[in-house]
Amino acid sequence: MLTKSYSNLILECGTDEAGRGCLAGPVTAAAILLPENFHLNLLNDSKQLSEKIREKLKPEIESLAISFAVTHIYPNEIDEINILNASMKAMQECVLKLNPTPEYIIVDGNRPLNGKLGTKQKTGKIFTKEEIELLKSIPNTSIIKGDSKYVSIAAASILAKTYRDEYMDKIHEEFPMYNWKKNKGYPTKDHREAIKKYGPCKYHRMSFRLLPDQLELEF
Repeated sequence: MLTKSYSNLILECGTDEAGRGCLAGPVTAAAILLPENFHLNLLNDSKQLSEKIREKLKPEIESLAISFAVTHIYPNEIDEINILNASMKAMQECVLKLNPTPEYIIVDGNRPLNGKLGTKQKTGKIFTKEEIELLKSIPNTSIIKGDSKYVSIAAASILAKTYRDEYMDKIHEEFPMYNWKKNKGYPTKDHREAIKKYGPCKYHRMSFRLLPDQLELEF
């Protein structure tokens, strides 16, 4: 049974990300504010649900939410600021898009959401001083396996996963040889074999180890 609230404040936001361990495509985050009477059967951590159930729940979550936001951080920015910072930044950007502004934030994982702000970078969104101060002003708690414990984080995990999957299905049409429609950019055997055969493309994260040490790319 998922818990409805951590802080007992009405405007408590849950946030989560998807795609952190992938070799290609964005890391995608979602943040969501839910009403006190929110309830959906089958709601759970997105990793515990089938693709069919996630797709069924997505529009229901969106229609019942007070506010929600989704953000993609693309490979060029991931390569510049690293995947951990990109994952946190994606969630931070989502929080800034919410209306109304959350009173409290619960985030899946073990790192505080506002632990690092204002990363110096050349690509992607650059936070303003006002946005940084706003993010710093909102109390937040990181919860290990929060997506299997709290309703709002579970809902955010479903949105992050479904929006990212939709993006990977779209770019699969451009580069079908990597089979992203099936593997979604994760380091599966077929994905790595395609990288070995065709080399990486513009959607790959070049800062990642795309192939095991024994399979080096030849240029």
